Amino acid sequence: MPSASVTAKSGAPRILVLGGGSVGLYSARRLRRRLGSRARITVVDALPYMTYAPFLPEVGSGAIGGRDVVAPFLRALRGIETVQAKVTGIDHAGRKVTVSPNVGPDFDIEYDELVIGLGSIARTLPIPGLAEEAIGFKHVEEALYLRNKILDRVLIAAHTEDEALRKRLLTFTFIGGGFAGIEAVAEAEDMARAAVKKIPSLSQDDLKFVVIEGADRILPELPLEMAQYGLANLRRRGIDVHLSTFLSSCVDGHVVTSTGVEFDSDTIVWTAGVRANPVIGESDLPTDKLGRLTVSATLQVIDYEGNVVPGAWGAGDCAAVPDLYNEGKFCPPNAQHAIREAKVLADNLVANLAGRGVSQYKHKNLGTVASLGLHKGVAVLFGVVKLKGWPAWFAHRAYHVMAMPTPSRKTRIIFGWLSATFLRRELGPLGATADPRASFRVASAPPKPREEAKKDEPAKSA
Repeated sequence: MPSASVTAKSGAPRILVLGGGSVGLYSARRLRRRLGSRARITVVDALPYMTYAPFLPEVGSGAIGGRDVVAPFLRALRGIETVQAKVTGIDHAGRKVTVSPNVGPDFDIEYDELVIGLGSIARTLPIPGLAEEAIGFKHVEEALYLRNKILDRVLIAAHTEDEALRKRLLTFTFIGGGFAGIEAVAEAEDMARAAVKKIPSLSQDDLKFVVIEGADRILPELPLEMAQYGLANLRRRGIDVHLSTFLSSCVDGHVVTSTGVEFDSDTIVWTAGVRANPVIGESDLPTDKLGRLTVSATLQVIDYEGNVVPGAWGAGDCAAVPDLYNEGKFCPPNAQHAIREAKVLADNLVANLAGRGVSQYKHKNLGTVASLGLHKGVAVLFGVVKLKGWPAWFAHRAYHVMAMPTPSRKTRIIFGWLSATFLRRELGPLGATADPRASFRVASAPPKPREEAKKDEPAKSA
């Protein structure tokens, strides 16, 4: 497939936006509103939707439907060209990006201005068994899989007489004590306990939830006092939290920690940090030692001498955005900053095209909110207001539903919460979604010869 042309027929500059997450979606929408037909805007992402990551824990517990936390580009990016493909190469010197669609050959897209919002991927370590046994928690598909697996294991355990197997099935391990890991384990524990209440053959004591965190505390984004409240809440509910502990091995589901603790777990969830999308480090754009784009407070990419790289912009998880309120530090990789950075980036890009000056991104954190399961939470608002329990949980839901793009998704989430409140949590697993063709393969398999079927009969009766 030939490379796309640099400009539209009208001579309008082509702005290529890499990534359809918070940075990509919000910057593209703002660019379209500000520039109209004066620019050709193209968004490239491997998926046809944006995922609002802060709601993934509630998807993992069934409190929110999976489709309700994604914003399809067909609706959210109306009037903006989208290319569903994975970015595999960036050649800024040649002003072109190489992409790989799911079907068909790779091709190049040329551009005048490049916006990089490729986000991050899970930061994994070479731990024996990790790649084979664990699952990440950055995508809606992973959250749905986790929900189905937990409920599936509960139902299987209800009818097994092998106590060792039952213990393994009902042991759920989460690696990482940041927001993603703590919210995920808290929501999952709530869901699992709700399911066990309805199964006479199981008791709440059969469930075991484990958190393994390398630091000496959880929730590092919160003040220590509030983080300790969250830790006490988890431990009061029977969740084992191992601090200053690292995962050493999990071969075949046998978990071994750096402190010598060993146990079997059929479900292992990895939430121990993220790293910038590696395609950035493989490009000709400048990066820091962590593989993030080096950018100024104006969200323009800068080289190692601090000079602006013309035509390149970056924000979000994949960029080291200076935090002007905390000298020497960078803005944390969360949705609150990504959405606001995207708006400043778009405004600066428009101003730069018009030959006007650009402004710096300067945003004081509005607060930090964390859910600890249904009706439980911890929050610090504006740096001074501290909330615990139900008020913090409500603040968490209110803030994130306001940040969710498109009115239709906000409405769906609110109605989902209301239905869960009055109709109770949906506890049916849909495990077949992990391999939906399995039953069809069995049905399509050729029948066994009669002689072979007869040989199997004694074994079946035995």
